[in-house]
Order: sequence, then structure tokens, then C-alpha cells
Amino acid sequence: MRLNEDHRAFAASVRRFVDTEVNPHVDAWEAAGRVPLHDLFPKAAALGLLGLEYPVEYGGEGADHSFQMVAAEEYGRIHAGGVGMALGVQAMMATPSLHDYGSDELKQRYLAPAIAGTAVASIAVTEPDTGSDVARLRTRAVRDGDDWVITGRKFYITNGAQADWLCLLARTSDEGGYQGMSQIVVPTDTPGFSVARTFDKLGHRCSDTAELVLEEVRVPVANTIGRVGRGFQQQMQQFVTERMFAAYTAVGACQYALDRTRQFVHDRTVFGRPLADRQYVAFRLTELQAEVDLLRSHNLITCEARMAGEDITRLATVAKLKAGRLQREVADWCLQFHGGMGYLEETWTARMLRDTRLISIGAGADEVMLQVLARLDGLPA
Repeated sequence: MRLNEDHRAFAASVRRFVDTEVNPHVDAWEAAGRVPLHDLFPKAAALGLLGLEYPVEYGGEGADHSFQMVAAEEYGRIHAGGVGMALGVQAMMATPSLHDYGSDELKQRYLAPAIAGTAVASIAVTEPDTGSDVARLRTRAVRDGDDWVITGRKFYITNGAQADWLCLLARTSDEGGYQGMSQIVVPTDTPGFSVARTFDKLGHRCSDTAELVLEEVRVPVANTIGRVGRGFQQQMQQFVTERMFAAYTAVGACQYALDRTRQFVHDRTVFGRPLADRQYVAFRLTELQAEVDLLRSHNLITCEARMAGEDITRLATVAKLKAGRLQREVADWCLQFHGGMGYLEETWTARMLRDTRLISIGAGADEVMLQVLARLDGLPA
């Protein structure tokens, strides 16, 4: 797959958005521990960024997945990972199941405002005792007439403190394991819902990651996304999209970091010579660039396969695993080549090092990616 002039023009428009509407404010958002999503999202929506792949009847752009890939890669240039994460949750994590499986009424009521940026969406799966092991999920939705009555707690929920609605995964029957779960749209203004706290994190500090409490929250059964009892399977498909967002963004972040570091080593003089003249420095940066090039090529192949309607589970799992490890490696070496300056909080390398650590944990830890791939290869996992 090759990108064309339309892709390049779109990438330029996203880059302008990042440079004018996002990066000038990042330091203040990091200090505040929150991005003002209800202010930022309408600006993103004006460029179509929140509904690139969604139909025009719900306010989307009706574009193919390649434009989502281009946008996500440009988000990697944002000076704080938490901002790109917030945009990714809205477009590629909380809304895909609603788009793919939801009723027209649900889409009109919840998807359309999310695409327009007037409503903030969040995905609520993780719980205090349940992360990558989704089968242990405990939040329960009990049917009472035409309503679900939902009780439980959700942990580490991105956009959770500002969300207007959740794509929530809950148990809707007594079947154990992977059975008997459903995805439900939960408006956060419903009685019984509360934000218990937001977390102080190593990185992604401007992302309002929250603990949510649901105490007999009552929502209509009609808010069920897709089929009752098929929530786990639907969520796994949504995770595939989420993992590709991580891989796309990692390429942009790595490229940005390597570009900046190459410029730095050209300008930095050590023992009377530019740091770039040191063969090891030049070779290490070149090796890292080669790895980024390979990940970008893999992402293009995965994007093309998705657009062709193929199952991209394996491709997306490989991409997520390699993206997490590569981005951490790039961040570490870029800081190393900046020396003591790179260790200062006032230098971009310190924040990048902190922010990149999440990618190997969120949306399935590296070990889960290896488990998935081992099973696909016929090995015990």
C-alpha cells in the first residue's frame, strides 16, 4: 500500500492542528493533569478527526481506514502522549463497537455527538482485579423489566472524569469466563454513577485516568450494543482497533524523536567535534530508524488488510508488541544521546521516556500479545 497526495494533504492539515491547537497548550495541560476535552474535541471534529471512518449520516467523513492511520501517526508528534490517547479513545476505542453493532437509535443518540465532539466518550472495561484478564470481570448488570441495573467499579479509565457516556462491559448472566458479557452505553449523568478519583501517574499526566463507581445505575436494555451475551467477543474486536492506534501513533512518536535527536547530535559539540561524528551514535540512530521504517511498513500492510476485510488479529498483535518495545527503546536512546540535558524535566526527552512506558501495558500487556501469538502458532500459552 502506498499513500497518495490526498493522504499527504490530510497529514499536513492534522500536523497544523497539532502545532496550533495542541502543542502550545501541552505544558499547561500536563501541569493541570487534564486536557479540556469539551474544548478540544469540537476543534478536532471540525477537521473530521473524530469520525473519519464513520458514515456521513452520523456526521462522519466516510473515509477509509488509511486516513485514520495517517491521523494517528500525526498524533505521535504531540508533545504529550495523553492528548493523543484522549483523541484515540474517542475515535478508535470507545466508539467502534457502537458503530459496528449498535442500533440506529443508539448511533444517533451517542455516536453522532461523539463524532461532533460535543460528547466525550470513554471505554470502561478494566476493574480493580481485572486488567488483561477480561474473563474475571465482575461488574454486573441485572435485568429489571426494560432496564439494566448496573453495579461495579471500573479502574484506569481514560477520559473517565470528563466522559458523557461509557462503552461499558458488564456481566449480564451467570455464565462464567468469557460468556455472558454485554457492552452497554452508560450515560454518566445517570443517578448512581460517580467518579471516585483520578490517578497520579508516571506518564500521560494530562490524561484524566479515573476510577468509576456504579451503584445500581439504571439504563435501558435498549442501550445494549449488539447482542446480549456477545460483549466479550465485540470487545475483543474493539481491542484490535485500539492496538493498531497504538502502533500507528508509535511510528509518529518515534519518527519525531529521531528527527529531533539527529538535529541535536549535529549541533552538540563533544571533545571538539559534533556528537554526530561519533560512529556509534550515528549507527545506533540509523539502526533505530530502520526499525521504525519496518514498523511503518508493517502498519501499511495491516491497514491494507483491514480495508480488504481480512482478519488482522495476528498483524495487529505483532504491531502492538513491536511498537511498545520499539518506542521505549527509541525514547531511552534519545534521552541517552542528550546526556544530562535529556534527564531534565524541562527537556522533551524526559516526558517521552515516561509516556512511552504505557504502550506495553495498555490494550493488553506485552505478555498477552505473546500469549495470543503463541496460540496462533499452535504453541501452549
